[in-house]
Amino acid sequence: MRIDKLLAHAGYGTRKEVKKLLKDKRVTVNGEVIKQDRFPVDPATDYITVDEEAVNYQEKVYFMLNKPQGYVSATIDNVYPTVIDLIDDVHTDLFPIGRLDVDTEGLLIISNDGALGHQLTSPKSHCPKTYEVICDGDVTKEDIALFASGMSLDDMTCLPATLEVIDVQKHLCHVTIMEGKFHQVKRMFLKIGKPVLFLKRIKMGSLTLDPNLEVGSYRPLTAEEIHSLAPKTMV
Repeated sequence: MRIDKLLAHAGYGTRKEVKKLLKDKRVTVNGEVIKQDRFPVDPATDYITVDEEAVNYQEKVYFMLNKPQGYVSATIDNVYPTVIDLIDDVHTDLFPIGRLDVDTEGLLIISNDGALGHQLTSPKSHCPKTYEVICDGDVTKEDIALFASGMSLDDMTCLPATLEVIDVQKHLCHVTIMEGKFHQVKRMFLKIGKPVLFLKRIKMGSLTLDPNLEVGSYRPLTAEEIHSLAPKTMV
């Protein structure tokens, strides 16, 4: 990686500002002052400093976000704030892996790893996603069987899904789907005549939402969590 690209991604300014840092002899690599913006560096092995302070840079980053309502799963939007607005990180290429509706809460992975994003969201991956649902009505054995059989909607037939009643009185359920079609969970509950009143994703693949993570907060994924999502991903 070029030194100017690394420093720009690490939050030291625009490419133009980084070039000035280099020109002013404020950057060193392994103790040597570097002035060339195209100087090649390896952040995994080279010791890089700016104004004698070490540059801590990771090319790929992974965060678990407990998404609040009112935010869209996008990098930019003209109407709503985005989930990226909640992340205070120097990387400028972050994006949400998958999506949650603006009024849906819960687990969302934020990263700049395109390969992982494709792996988890490709229609061929059938990555399981579990949601906590409060619906308007009592869920019956017939409803559970309909979800398990592969429900037919107007424009698609869903893969078999698991519907589990958690609290009968509160109409609280857990549903696990193997796809991520637009408004899929809401549409499935509308199909059985019990509209969704509250929706929260609590699991995606092997990753479970941290119960200690407050709504609107995020934390880095652990190495174990990353490897469980994608064993071939190096961290």
